[in-house]
Amino acid sequence: MMNRNMNMAFVPLLVFALLLLLFGPAAPFMRTEAVQAANEPAKAAKKLVMGTSPDYPPYESVDAKGSGDIVGMDIDIAKTITAELGYELEIASMDFNGLIAALQSGRVDFVMSGMSATEERRQSVTFSDGYYTARNTIVSRKEAAYETAGQLSGKLVGAQLGSVQEQFAETLEGAKLKKLNKISDLVQELNSGRMDAAIVEDAVAIEMVRANPGLALSYLPAAEKDNGYAIAFPKQSELVDEFNRVLGQMKEDGRLQQIVAKWFDQKDAAPTERPAGLNIDFRVLNGYVPYILKGVYVTLLFTLVSALLGLCWGAILSLFKISGVKPLQWFATAYTSVFRGTPLLVQLTLIYYATPQLLGYDIPALLAAGLAFGLNSAAYLSETIRGGIMAVDKGQREAAIALGVPYRKMMTRIIFPQALRHILPALVNEFVALLKESSLVSVIGVTELMRRADVVRASTFRAFEALLLVAAIYYVLVLVLTSLARMLERRLRRSD
Repeated sequence: MMNRNMNMAFVPLLVFALLLLLFGPAAPFMRTEAVQAANEPAKAAKKLVMGTSPDYPPYESVDAKGSGDIVGMDIDIAKTITAELGYELEIASMDFNGLIAALQSGRVDFVMSGMSATEERRQSVTFSDGYYTARNTIVSRKEAAYETAGQLSGKLVGAQLGSVQEQFAETLEGAKLKKLNKISDLVQELNSGRMDAAIVEDAVAIEMVRANPGLALSYLPAAEKDNGYAIAFPKQSELVDEFNRVLGQMKEDGRLQQIVAKWFDQKDAAPTERPAGLNIDFRVLNGYVPYILKGVYVTLLFTLVSALLGLCWGAILSLFKISGVKPLQWFATAYTSVFRGTPLLVQLTLIYYATPQLLGYDIPALLAAGLAFGLNSAAYLSETIRGGIMAVDKGQREAAIALGVPYRKMMTRIIFPQALRHILPALVNEFVALLKESSLVSVIGVTELMRRADVVRASTFRAFEALLLVAAIYYVLVLVLTSLARMLERRLRRSD
């Protein structure tokens, strides 16, 4: 029986190969250019990976109404510099608070994301010369507007996690600080009244107020010592001098000012007009719906592959548990204990961030998500499948053995079909859970439904409309899945 079980262990390897074909590069387990750049001369790579958090218009945002590419002032500056130096530019999207970690781990070669060159950050990375200096701004509700930093004493003040505005907010005497990952989250907290004010950068504040007429802004005095926004590099990077040289040329010949003017001349646009008292206005989604709907394919593909991996590997684990071979039983029990005893989000981030460090392979985000969810699902399904197998009458197993039916044929043609009837509702519940929990993969940059909703929130500074649309899409997908499951269940009953 051990040999039969070990032969079946090749099934997850086949599933893993499918994952690589679907989500991986053509040459798996090869180091990416971002990792190679840390060990080879910079120009040998001929490609540079830029890390950014595209939720900060006009510096960087996703063109959700158009091409779907990341655009903005920082993007234009980066393209100009890399083209001048003869590099191909690749842009990696991630949360702002993970940019420096990505830089240090070699996932990206440099970072441009409206990042201020603070002394604390200089301890971890090297900065280029500054290319733009902004002012901190208070954004609050019009009916309770704040104009000076002193008025924020005793108030709940929000700021983006990891930003220079967060550091400034920490110096506000008597104020309570709330740190959030995204600017769109700050807008939502202000509109809902759960936060008194937010500290953001001036250009972003103008966009926030333009999209939300119920908000007001007030500029704070410029800091005495402000190095402005700069490009971040790993320590001892050979790219710093080259980038500084091109930045200097762009300042002298006016190209830098032209790029700034291109994106900041739009700041004085008229505010968005909405009927008074209207808290939810789906007109803000005009032009964004096709972009959101494209995430359905990614969500379904991810769910299908995760479910396939979870079902195959879970079936093998269940056979290990009933095999009578102690090492296999111990392995399956320990596996189930570990994956059921640790949070799925922790498993997801470990696979995504640890794989480049341990294997030198820059695992694609969607592949990491499929593996994490599939391996986690297998731990739960192994117990479900084991229960279904044990529920089949032992007499049938004994009769098959007495007739000389091979073990594999007995399991696939006699035991498993009957077990499936018992566990079908539990399987459907697990697949529905996978579909809904797919929203978690947005934290590592997979552009499924939830990630695309975040992009729309960042572009419109409105939360309810995009989230309600995505919730409706998830609900429809779950209804379709459960309807298909009922059809299968009725068919299995008729075949009894």
